[in-house]
Amino acid sequence: MRSVLMISTALLILAASGCAKQPATMPASASAPAPGASAGATGGARPMASQSGMGAGAGLASTAPARTDSAGRVSPREFGENSALRDVNFDFDKYDIRPADTKTLDANASWLKANPRALLLIEGHCDERGTPEYNLALGERRAKAAMSYLTALGIQANRISIISYGLERPLCRERGEACWAKNRRDHFLVRTE
Repeated sequence: MRSVLMISTALLILAASGCAKQPATMPASASAPAPGASAGATGGARPMASQSGMGAGAGLASTAPARTDSAGRVSPREFGENSALRDVNFDFDKYDIRPADTKTLDANASWLKANPRALLLIEGHCDERGTPEYNLALGERRAKAAMSYLTALGIQANRISIISYGLERPLCRERGEACWAKNRRDHFLVRTE
């Protein structure tokens, strides 16, 4: 419990000290959790979000050929849309994978297994409520939750990078829960190595 509090505090300090307009990018560095790890609030056995590699300047943990900037971050511009990969959504102020969204992630994992040369970028997004710094951290936790789930299904962590845009790239700009629910999502992009 104490280490979780220390990690959370470190995240808030990192998020508060960064520029709110610069998305937090992080290459894959998490190891797969043990299959069947408990999720807590959503119940059932599913992977939990990893807490490793929290720093914005974390280096690549693999030999994947993704191009990185001077801080070790991948270039999101190199990734593109793929209609086979579907978004997952989140409840307000949460980063737990919802039971209904596990089917979507299972299908995304199947596609990734069938396309072993594809590298994945998971974008974490939030609705407009909360500070930019808080939403960057929440978007990162959402992307890590999906990454952790996929690695538990056998997708190699060195094929996955994450980025958080927080509230900066909404799908819907209206005010209200129906619109905000669309913005609380992980979006999946790919590129072939």
